[in-house]
Amino acid sequence: MLSIRTPHLPLILLLPFLFSACQPQATQEQPLNITQAIVDAATHIKENDIRADIEEISSDAYGGRGPGTEGDRMTQAYLVSKLKALGLTPGAENNSWLQPFELIALDAQQPDTWSFTTPNGIQTYQQSSDFIVAGGKQALEANLKQAQLIFVGYGIQAPEYGWDDYKGVDVSGKVLVMMNNDPDWDANLFGGEMRMYYGRWTYKYEIAAKLGAAGVIIIHTDHSAGYPWQVVQTSWTGPQFELPNEGEPTLEVKGWMSNASMSDLLASAGQNLDSLRQQAQSRDFQPVNIPITTDITLPITITTNTSANVLARLPGGDLSDEVIIYTAHHDHLGIGVASSADEDVIYNGALDNATGVASVLAISKAFTQLPNTSKRSVLFAFVGAEEQGLLGSKYLAQHPPVAPGKIAAAINMDGAQINGRSLDISYVGFGRSTVDQAAQKAADLQGRVIKGDQDPSKGYFYRSDHFSLAKIGVPSLNFEGGEDLRNGGIEAGKAFNEIYTNKNYHQPSDEITSDWLFDGMVEDAQFGFYTGWVLANQTDFPAWYAGDEFEAARLAALKAIEAP
Repeated sequence: MLSIRTPHLPLILLLPFLFSACQPQATQEQPLNITQAIVDAATHIKENDIRADIEEISSDAYGGRGPGTEGDRMTQAYLVSKLKALGLTPGAENNSWLQPFELIALDAQQPDTWSFTTPNGIQTYQQSSDFIVAGGKQALEANLKQAQLIFVGYGIQAPEYGWDDYKGVDVSGKVLVMMNNDPDWDANLFGGEMRMYYGRWTYKYEIAAKLGAAGVIIIHTDHSAGYPWQVVQTSWTGPQFELPNEGEPTLEVKGWMSNASMSDLLASAGQNLDSLRQQAQSRDFQPVNIPITTDITLPITITTNTSANVLARLPGGDLSDEVIIYTAHHDHLGIGVASSADEDVIYNGALDNATGVASVLAISKAFTQLPNTSKRSVLFAFVGAEEQGLLGSKYLAQHPPVAPGKIAAAINMDGAQINGRSLDISYVGFGRSTVDQAAQKAADLQGRVIKGDQDPSKGYFYRSDHFSLAKIGVPSLNFEGGEDLRNGGIEAGKAFNEIYTNKNYHQPSDEITSDWLFDGMVEDAQFGFYTGWVLANQTDFPAWYAGDEFEAARLAALKAIEAP
């Protein structure tokens, strides 16, 4: 999770009845309004409850909630106890609260140095300060033997944009050096400043493996990644979790290098990184062979464990076979390695994402206080292993408790507002689907303004659990309180977010502190509740706006549930 920031305006504000011919149908109702009874139910979202849940699961006793650890199991048990107490029903198969999934943990032994053979001799770089490297396959050892480097620009193949950084060049067995992000200088190309999936490291590793590469080194800059180097240091060391491989192609190694180190390495072979970047900003770019080879061996410890998604269901009425899903990831990074006896190495994950978990628990309580059953069922999904690549939500999307064509919409909470009430709402994905209309009703009720992705260059849409569901066609709301604080305005909001990103994100210092404010968290949870209530009770089935990248997946999901 990362905090979010700059308006992204709606793409299309029409087609409210898109897919009406093939979507599940229900009796037409009167215009849907958020009544006083709904507002009364929302008053059961209380600061004390949210605070207590955050304090509990972000305490040292839970050991940072690392996937597959005792703290992970404690978190699952705590959530089940809370959901049972609310009178909800189990949401997983076989009347279970838990949807377990297997985790393969790959713990590569990081070498102290990484050496490269260049025309001018051996260049050696230091682990952590210069590079981070991890194993890319589920094996006891990863090896590169005299693997040649090749610069492939952004490392993207996107035929819909007429873009191919590979140009048919055989990259099998090579180490691909590539930039983070995607082309961002043209609004009509890859969405301009809005980062698409092509700009995410997950895509870059996937396409390289598909093309037979031996390894990848992504060049890190704070701007292109959307976070500082310290996040790479903490996120890519220690066990790296995956779902069991089912035959998909893999890499030997997945690497990152700092911009300064890569610039130095390329210069040793007569190449200028800035010049290569300039060449890459063209459809005509051709991969550049770099006269550098490298050898590296990574012993890998493999352990198998399990985590679980915690699923609870509130049955609906007339449309009970359709569901609205709330998601929040319950995991964090666990416990690090101490370099001194008094060092704090528990990654408590208070903001990320105990706040989201507590908010969704509060929302589930509000739903139980409604005077009437919602038309659609509501599924509360507390997913695991998000920090390891959205693994819990990926498994949920691969094994949904209802058919994808019956999942009306998803609401994801990944980090909540700790700086007080805001006049705005940051909604990543605003302008992509008719979920906008439900969110607007909730915002209007609260007298607030919805703003889209507050920093589209960082690709937040692809960095949390709603993305897993979007890939199977489900429109989503991923939101948190905005930066325009009622006390301090935008300037204060930006300053708070920058402090968190630069100091506390994915660090042991992400702990609940005395300066946290909970009134904004309550207001934002109520916003999420109102939006979910509208989605659960409106007749129209939510849809992506025409031309969205996930529209085809939605159409396929709806077609799959059509009567034969």
